[in-house]
Amino acid sequence: MPTRFRYSQWDGTQDVPALDADDVLQSLSDDLLSFGDLQQALRNMMQRGIRRPDGDRTDGMRDLLQRLRQQRRQQLERFDLSSVFDDIQRQLDEILDLERDTLDDRMDEVGPRPQPQQPTGESQSGEPSEAGQPQSQAGDQQTGPESGQQSGQQQMSPLTEEEMDRLKEALRQRLERKQEQIDRLPEDAAGQVKELQEYEFENEEARQKYEELLEQLKQAMMNRFFNDMNQMLSDMSPEDMERMRQMMQDLNEMLERQRRGEDPRFDDFMDQYGDMFGDNPPQSLEELVEQMQRQAAQMQNLMSSLPGDMRQQLNDLMQQRMDEMGMGQELAQLAQNLEALYPMRDMLNQYPFRGQEELDLQAAMSLMGDMQQLDELERALERVQYGGNIEDIDPDLLEELMGEEAREILEQLKQLLELLEEAGYLEKKGNSYELTPRGNRRIGEKALAEIYANLKRQNFGKHNVPETGRYGDRADDTKAYEFGDPFHLHLKETISNAILRTAPEGGPQLPVRLTPDDFEVYRSETLTQTATVVMLDLSWSMALRGSFQAAKKVAMALNNLIRMQYPRDSLYLIGFSAYARELKADQLPYVRWDETVLGTNMHHALLIAQQLLAKHKLGTRQIIMITDGEPTAHLEQGRSYFAYPPSPLTIRETLKEVRHCTKKDIVINVFMLDRSYYLKEFVDRVARINGGRVFYSQPDELGEYVLHDFVTHRRKTLTRS
Repeated sequence: MPTRFRYSQWDGTQDVPALDADDVLQSLSDDLLSFGDLQQALRNMMQRGIRRPDGDRTDGMRDLLQRLRQQRRQQLERFDLSSVFDDIQRQLDEILDLERDTLDDRMDEVGPRPQPQQPTGESQSGEPSEAGQPQSQAGDQQTGPESGQQSGQQQMSPLTEEEMDRLKEALRQRLERKQEQIDRLPEDAAGQVKELQEYEFENEEARQKYEELLEQLKQAMMNRFFNDMNQMLSDMSPEDMERMRQMMQDLNEMLERQRRGEDPRFDDFMDQYGDMFGDNPPQSLEELVEQMQRQAAQMQNLMSSLPGDMRQQLNDLMQQRMDEMGMGQELAQLAQNLEALYPMRDMLNQYPFRGQEELDLQAAMSLMGDMQQLDELERALERVQYGGNIEDIDPDLLEELMGEEAREILEQLKQLLELLEEAGYLEKKGNSYELTPRGNRRIGEKALAEIYANLKRQNFGKHNVPETGRYGDRADDTKAYEFGDPFHLHLKETISNAILRTAPEGGPQLPVRLTPDDFEVYRSETLTQTATVVMLDLSWSMALRGSFQAAKKVAMALNNLIRMQYPRDSLYLIGFSAYARELKADQLPYVRWDETVLGTNMHHALLIAQQLLAKHKLGTRQIIMITDGEPTAHLEQGRSYFAYPPSPLTIRETLKEVRHCTKKDIVINVFMLDRSYYLKEFVDRVARINGGRVFYSQPDELGEYVLHDFVTHRRKTLTRS
């Protein structure tokens, strides 16, 4: 039957395989082996997440940053920040339109000015005048009557037609002056707001809207430094305003004491004015200063993001409101004190909004707060990405700004470190993590399993020699039992031997009687005790050609193989570049190539290898050298001598140590990761002198070559006649 797969839309109920500590460690180990820096490997893992066993990848810090930046781009492409000022101008236009309409209606009610009665141009008093001048004088003498008052006076005492004309003319002149005053208003919004403060509105709705606009500007001005004061400002009495001014003076005095290094007396200040800072007042002076600077940065970012002409006009509007409230000087001083105590340069930014959606002033201030939080969250994510503490990221803020899924990604990343700690692979010391011995062993086991998996797929054969022994693994063929052999009895052959032995005596007999000569046992592989030195090339070319990680992985796998399966064997590790040095197994994950010095000093490495192998008098002694280049340095009187191309002296000194190894029955097997002509010539000379083997391998095949060669040549099948 064909296999069927059913797909459905993700709805959150599907099972997701749980993360496994071994999978996390495997994702970590490649970078660790490449760079030799656990902290960098952890940073890389946190940056990109890890690959799950099912093939999916968990998101990392890089993905969170991409989402955050995409969200910021969406905000920039959504809103039109210049509409903030357009909204103020639109409110002013609406106010002025209402007022103009009312003035026009009143003018229509008054009616047109009557034509002059005397064609000679003389007034009743005999004095020449312009048309309407006597009425103008009469109107000036009776300024200020309201239409309602006139109506009341008419009810009390009817006016004559002449008196009514004079009143209408006075009202007409008053309306004309208002129309002229409105027509003379400046073109800029700041100038219009300022001039209208001295204007007496005829339209009640226009007056209310103008007061609402002033209230918006006042709240925006106070929000420049203080949060949660909107309700207080809307209901503020003259006494409250005076208390506000006094609070500003005391706040500046407190900040100046802090700047001088004196006791700022914060608690006394909050006892007196704490009710003015909302339901969640700051608990320290530092918190108060930071809150005010955040507010100040929002307004500054709004100003910076506006076009130049709008920026100046909005600034003028804010300044006007501060001066009207009598706080201009105090707020200017507050800005200086805050900048001295808590510079806000990290919070300042200019946002190139390019959308179409309109905003009012309060919404723009709120938007600036959101953009500011996005900037701060971005910096926090970047710090974690490059080595910071993941606990510094506020999950509540992350969820508020980017949604629940972003918080889940953060929790998964925290879980990666928790899994490694709970499994005993990592431990935290101070502000950094260290690989535990268990973690070190596990990386070696993983490397060994990976190499063995490739060996199984490639089906390498074994090159046995015709000898069998007593203490190794059981072979498939058999032999006659000898005293001292492992008693791996082959029952069928043993009984057959007894039956065949008794056949000449009259055929098989029951019961079958066995003698010592009838016993047949399985042959066994003998395991020789081996001392091995792995010489690991640490020159910069190994990293340049991408061979370094593979070489370290092989060394760790070989160390793990010997520790688990051949505990009586000995393994030594030597790293060499300009100089050679012995390495410990627990140092292998952290070994890095030498990028500050030049040279491939095989000569020094061979000297150290001979010293280490001199401790072993019995068994096989061998050197496994993993390199990608010919020797370019040798030791002279304790100092490294470097020359490229390799000098004849370096070649001669290196081959001299190869001969010394050969005289001591130390086999040198060279695993070459390059095939250049000069390199092949050198290693061929090593093989001719020493009798060891040379393998030319690619980095991804190195482990298979080394482990296969080590295991097959360690086992020998011993035959006895």
